Amino acid sequence: MKVRSKESTPVEPKSKSIARGRKPIGKAKKKKKLAGNDPAKPKKPPTAFFYFLEDFRKIYQKENPDVKSMSEIGKVCGKKWKTMTYEEKVAYYDVATEKRAEFEKAMSDYLKRKDSRDLSEESDDYE
Repeated sequence: MKVRSKESTPVEPKSKSIARGRKPIGKAKKKKKLAGNDPAKPKKPPTAFFYFLEDFRKIYQKENPDVKSMSEIGKVCGKKWKTMTYEEKVAYYDVATEKRAEFEKAMSDYLKRKDSRDLSEESDDYE
């Protein structure tokens, strides 16, 4: 501990990271764990781009067997998607729309089941 020359109260030294205006080292942020992770909850469907990516990846790997990097394939796929016309993308948008409708139906069924379970649990608490 350092002691100030004019005062007799001891002063704690600041760590280097705090003195420089940084956050202290060694205190890693903890990710919040969601209490509501339900394995029965329906998963969101992929977007139209991901359906295109699935098809494009197969074709691209057949034409370029030496390319193994997913990042390279993703970059080429992104460029191709940007240059495609709306008419070319419609097939993928249609698939995505169908999957989205299925997801919304499954989600509404899930929420109904969840609400009915919550209500039955609440009624059990009052008994």
